[in-house]
Amino acid sequence: MRLLPSRFRRSATLGRRYAVTSMLLVFAVVVVLVTIFILTAIDRIADYANRLDEARSQETTSGAIQTFREQLHATLNDYAAWDDAAQSVYADDKAWVASNYGDMTANSDLFDIAIVMGMNQNVLMAYQDGAPVNWSPRDYFDTSLWTLFDKASSAGAESVPEAVSFVQTKKGVAAVGVALIRQKSGQLDQPVANRRFLVFARHLDEAKVRKLSETYVLDGLRFASASDAVLNMVEIRNIHGRVLQRLVWHPRRPGDMGYAQVRPLVYCALAMVGLFFLLLFVSGSNTLNRLTADEAAARHLAMSDRLSGLLNRAGFFAALDALVVQSRRSNHDVALLYLDLDGFKEVNDAYGHGTGDKLIRGVAAGLKTLVGDTATLARVGGDEFAIALASTDIGRVVDTLSDRILGFFDEPFVIGERVATIGTCIGVAVSPRGKVSGEELVRRSDMAMYHAKETGRGRTEYYQPEMDAEREERNMLEIDLRIAIERRELTIVYQPVVDARTWRIIGIEALARWNRTGYGPVSPDIFIPIAESTGLIDQLGLFVLHRACETLTLWPELKLAVNISPGQFRDPAFALHVASVFRKTAADPSRITLEMTEGYFIQNPERARAALAKLKQLGVKIALDDFGAGFSSVGYLRQFGFDRMKIDKSLVHALEEGGRAVDLLQATVALARSLEIPVTAEGVETEAQALQLRLTGCDELQGYLFGKPMSSEQIDIIYRGNRLPGGMSGAA
Repeated sequence: MRLLPSRFRRSATLGRRYAVTSMLLVFAVVVVLVTIFILTAIDRIADYANRLDEARSQETTSGAIQTFREQLHATLNDYAAWDDAAQSVYADDKAWVASNYGDMTANSDLFDIAIVMGMNQNVLMAYQDGAPVNWSPRDYFDTSLWTLFDKASSAGAESVPEAVSFVQTKKGVAAVGVALIRQKSGQLDQPVANRRFLVFARHLDEAKVRKLSETYVLDGLRFASASDAVLNMVEIRNIHGRVLQRLVWHPRRPGDMGYAQVRPLVYCALAMVGLFFLLLFVSGSNTLNRLTADEAAARHLAMSDRLSGLLNRAGFFAALDALVVQSRRSNHDVALLYLDLDGFKEVNDAYGHGTGDKLIRGVAAGLKTLVGDTATLARVGGDEFAIALASTDIGRVVDTLSDRILGFFDEPFVIGERVATIGTCIGVAVSPRGKVSGEELVRRSDMAMYHAKETGRGRTEYYQPEMDAEREERNMLEIDLRIAIERRELTIVYQPVVDARTWRIIGIEALARWNRTGYGPVSPDIFIPIAESTGLIDQLGLFVLHRACETLTLWPELKLAVNISPGQFRDPAFALHVASVFRKTAADPSRITLEMTEGYFIQNPERARAALAKLKQLGVKIALDDFGAGFSSVGYLRQFGFDRMKIDKSLVHALEEGGRAVDLLQATVALARSLEIPVTAEGVETEAQALQLRLTGCDELQGYLFGKPMSSEQIDIIYRGNRLPGGMSGAA
């Protein structure tokens, strides 16, 4: 082959070099341009991710501040719109005000300042951190406090007399609320000049800011200093719009983190642009996925119950609304099952909150297994759970699930070395084709659940329209009963208690009666349970005790028995209330017997023993009522040292059957006598029963044979005339 001349070979070589150089230059330019384009794109992605995260943090911080303020508002409403407060504050019960408002500021996460003011802004009580203050509100708070006061005091009939905002204080920044002290219903029978207002303050200090930082996953949330930049900042303003404080935090900048991770890969991929783009896509996707995961985690945290791991109330309501909307499109029926645990409070009181928390987690795990993935399960309250599901055969599905849940609660729960037995009631409401809103479903199922509790526990109850009328009637009964108690419109009747040997009256049992205005007499079997379930039993019980002690002064030789409800007995201050009644009425405690049923002693033995000890220090006697109608344990007869035992009327009425009934009664009385406990028999209706009870060893008798519950005037006639109750002529 003929070779080219050397100059042509040099020219070709130079040409190839030039071409290669040009190609390398073009390639380098392309690589540089592509690299610049890619790096720019990554930088923009990182910047967008940073800004998106900053916006989320901004919204979360604003929401945290709003929640902090609303928590104070909710607490203020609970303490201001309160029947006991409306009664005690306007009665100038300083001890009550200090105990329920002032003392609550000590080591409280709800509020650290409590002030009671008059209409003229005069301070009637002021506490901070559990102690009275020595400062004036005008010196301690900025002027926006009085704007809140004016707003609350000038509220019209259609608006809530409350106002809440942030206020500058001598200590820092605080959420402050002012509310009119009134009844829970909103009514207040006080002239305007006598109105009183409750002021709560909850300081937002560094410790609470750190807690907000942990709760809302905001890294380094703190109060801003002069050196902090204006970015990533949320301002706290008072009601006038003045900036009181600023909150800043450490931006996470997920975009920068992602960019730092992918940058080495970009440099290594300069020779492989295609692979570089693939790695860039993966890296960018990971960055965005991390941001999405962070947002999803924050949403999950806000919608989840930390103790049980289930949805919380807010999360459940959102899921329920979405399920109702979806069911309208798919023509499915929606059912809501509302559960309330029976006996949980007793377990919590007896074994402590730690055991109670474990029990809640155990119940949540069991319900989650029963419900599966086809329904929405949530813990919507302390011991309340809700289940929402959709189906075309909703009746069958609900019945099956309800039976499985009730069967689940039939078995005891083993918590470490403890065994807890609890039950549940289930209220069910159905939304056909999603036509009933989620909010209404909750109301209906809650009503059905309470109806199930009232008509027999451990059962399922479907919502019926007539329940609305029943609830309305019950609410009206509660309102009228509250008014009757406040106005002292209830009457006290007395049933004679006689000596078993002579049948002469030796004592009386005080019983409450209510003649409802416009309706007539209401059975105690109706209004007593209402009083117990609404908390009125404390006022009712003390009213009966007070009135009976006053009347007892008419009959120096008689003893008095008064029934005590478990609701009263659970009150730690019950013994103090009883002592106060004795002081005011000058009653002799040794003539008074408090009668209690056995249920509370079994459920809470330690607390019961402590409460009994306080009562016995007053000098009163304690009787175990209705013995034979429940557990009737010999152990707690010996353990609690009762001064008297009252045999339930069911044992007395069974005497007519003879045989075993007589043996059972004799054994019961013999048991009491062996423990040196005197015995009263209730429900005596015939002379044969009275004679048999006397022979058995009962020392006191009570029943219709000796007289029905009667007025104090009738008792006085029997007492003054030394007559036998019931018109009897003498002992047999």
